[in-house]
Amino acid sequence: MADWIGRLWRGEAPLGHAFWDCAVLYGTLIHLISTGAAFAAIVAGLPAWIAVAIFLLPTPYTILCVVAVWRSAERYQGPPKWAAGARIGVVVWALLATAL
Repeated sequence: MADWIGRLWRGEAPLGHAFWDCAVLYGTLIHLISTGAAFAAIVAGLPAWIAVAIFLLPTPYTILCVVAVWRSAERYQGPPKWAAGARIGVVVWALLATAL
């Protein structure tokens, strides 16, 4: 697991994997789960700070995904438009995921 995280952080993962799998697929799923858990905490009558903490739990993973895509885009050998699109896309994804 540590090796996988290290490869992502250094941008050694293929750009498509970093963007589509790690950010869009897994990241969105993690954010949906944490948002649901935060709502459940509110419904259960827990203090608001607990709900906020639950909602923010995926933040380190989101940062990892943004850095991974950004650095993988630097190494990408294909058309520059795909690297630029992935960078823009991951930033938009991160903003939307944390704003949900």
